[in-house]
Amino acid sequence: MASRARDWLRQAERDLEVARTTFQAGQFDWSCFAAQQAAEKALKALHQTHHAEGWGHVLRTLAEGLLDREPVLSSLLEAAKILDKYYIPTRYPNGLDAGAPADAYTRTEAQQAIAHAESITRFCQARCGATR
Repeated sequence: MASRARDWLRQAERDLEVARTTFQAGQFDWSCFAAQQAAEKALKALHQTHHAEGWGHVLRTLAEGLLDREPVLSSLLEAAKILDKYYIPTRYPNGLDAGAPADAYTRTEAQQAIAHAESITRFCQARCGATR
């Protein structure tokens, strides 16, 4: 299996751009979702760097699957858990008790989501470069 880590990282960066752009537009639901996607793709890149395949969308699981090779990643597990909450409910009204996702997410949540995604993505970028 050929590594596609660089492709995953490139898309993670693009998703971070989307998170920032939608944040500026006040679309905090999409900003939170794009931040989750950036972290997911960065973690999948790190899996690829280690000649493994990261499956699924749960960031906590993706990160935990790397802990034996990347123990420092444990410091980012809380960020991963927070971002996990933005995978489904940011996009689907039935992911919430009531209302549309467009009305449910705040500027503060989106800022935090972007910061967490940036931390995870930066870590993965550094480690992908260091382990090649």
